[in-house]
Amino acid sequence: MSTDPTGWSKVEEIKRQSRFLRGQIAYELAQPITHFEEATVHLLKQHGIYQQDDRDLRGRPGGLEGQPADRVWIMMVRVKIPGGRLTGAQWLALSELADRFGNHTLRITNRQDVQFHGVFKHHLPHLMQGILQIGLTTFGACGDVVRNVLACPAPLADGGIRDQLYDYAQKLTAHFLPRTKAYQEIWHGMESGEEQPAAPLSAGSVAPGTDAQEEPLYGPNYLPRKFKIAFGLPEDNCTDIYTNDLAFLAVGQADGIQGFEVLVGGGLGMTPADKTTFAALAQPLAFIPPKDLLRLAEAVFCLFRDHGNRSNRRRARLKYLVADWGMDRFRQELEQYYGQTLPPPRNMTVTGVDHHLGWHRQPDGRWFYGLYVENGRVADRENVRLKTALEQICRQFAPGIRLTPMMSVLITDLAPEDRPRLEAILRSHGVRLSEEISLVRQYSGACVALPTCSMAITESERALPGILDQLEAVLTALGLAQEKIAVRMVGCPNGCGRPYNAEIGLVGRTKDKYAIYLGGSFLGDRLGFLYANMVGREEIVSRLRPVLEAFARNRAEGETFGDFCQRSGPEGLLALLSPHPAEGTF
Repeated sequence: MSTDPTGWSKVEEIKRQSRFLRGQIAYELAQPITHFEEATVHLLKQHGIYQQDDRDLRGRPGGLEGQPADRVWIMMVRVKIPGGRLTGAQWLALSELADRFGNHTLRITNRQDVQFHGVFKHHLPHLMQGILQIGLTTFGACGDVVRNVLACPAPLADGGIRDQLYDYAQKLTAHFLPRTKAYQEIWHGMESGEEQPAAPLSAGSVAPGTDAQEEPLYGPNYLPRKFKIAFGLPEDNCTDIYTNDLAFLAVGQADGIQGFEVLVGGGLGMTPADKTTFAALAQPLAFIPPKDLLRLAEAVFCLFRDHGNRSNRRRARLKYLVADWGMDRFRQELEQYYGQTLPPPRNMTVTGVDHHLGWHRQPDGRWFYGLYVENGRVADRENVRLKTALEQICRQFAPGIRLTPMMSVLITDLAPEDRPRLEAILRSHGVRLSEEISLVRQYSGACVALPTCSMAITESERALPGILDQLEAVLTALGLAQEKIAVRMVGCPNGCGRPYNAEIGLVGRTKDKYAIYLGGSFLGDRLGFLYANMVGREEIVSRLRPVLEAFARNRAEGETFGDFCQRSGPEGLLALLSPHPAEGTF
């Protein structure tokens, strides 16, 4: 492992001096101020906490809870849920915690996490204790560590393959969980009444009981950047495996999983002003038997830990190591960590994506219902009281709750007689059934963006519903209402909402202006191209309509919208839109 800090970024120095993620968190937590200092903010991410401020309230007189008017400091807290599985009791507890310590909403992420928003600093200890008490954790949900591991949550009749993938997700999560005692000392310690530091510790000091070797896998600087892992199936890429640093595509047979196609180097974040940054999809590396999965995952992890870029965080993801070295050198270097020659990949591809919405029969004869959740936001809004409906369902049926990477909820383990009762609860709370949601909306999603995300340039979650209203009308008018078209929207170029491999990607560039990407794959295995830049929010659908009209006229039989755009290409689309192409296109 490289230990030379020369030229490392500021964040690397903060991690190196943090005493294995302790820093001044406990001290600052105890201070009667509304926010944390910069160095502590970076460390808190590894604990699953982001410091933010409500940008809707900037500059308003009075602030909130005694805070100054220029900033209302709040925290986002992310719960790490490998494979997305919860009990009904756990969901109910999370929902109640959101009312007590958050902004009365929960946010399901596309990594099967749950986020709390609007948490004030003085509520953090109570919220963290509540999460711990129901057997969950926020540790490693954010930061420069292995993030939440994805696996398909649907309880379908597949010979138990999805259950095996869930087990593998649990094993990898446990293996790559940081070993530092910092999380236990800071958050568990509150429960036992341990005293918090009365004064800050110096950078060189060591907390009592700290073992300098307590992170044998990560080391004192952890990873250069975040590291994402996902499991997928060829017939169901619901986890969007190509966007992950490391992905395992499972090949099943009658008695279980035969092996895994291993892919590396996915990641969609980029900085438009820095031309050395780019979106990338994971590439096939090898095909391995199940017994070698953990060893291979650790080899990739350690290679990234030792060779990832620690001087420029914009180019610190694994995808840049793959791009700079090339796959041949990457494989050769990895074999030194793996300890043997890697078998070649089978160059497998995915063939389908399932959102798992609606009613499905489980292998045990019970049923699960896939409930569409717009942009993952579980809230009570005017006449639609989704949050209360889910609480009542959990109390009445004690179901399983499973979170999908498409930010929806699977309500599992329901008796046949529960089906009409569940639908009645949803309807009585103004919640539309999934079957009543248009296909374009079912396969679309947005990141949080404004007002809380510090990286957001413009709207996303709050803007996409209105854009989809307009798009639904256009698709209906063109006879395309039954087309599955994936639309993803983000409030900045960082790509958290995975817009670059969507069929239609909307990427925030400045206030209320977006870049439109077209030609990604519905299957998630192809990046789109830039179609139009700096498009006003109100112009997005009018700019898309001519392309959709051309698709309706010129598509090949069975061709998807993304495939049509990719086949046509930018110049081909321009020709199809002549003689009056939209101004500013391409």
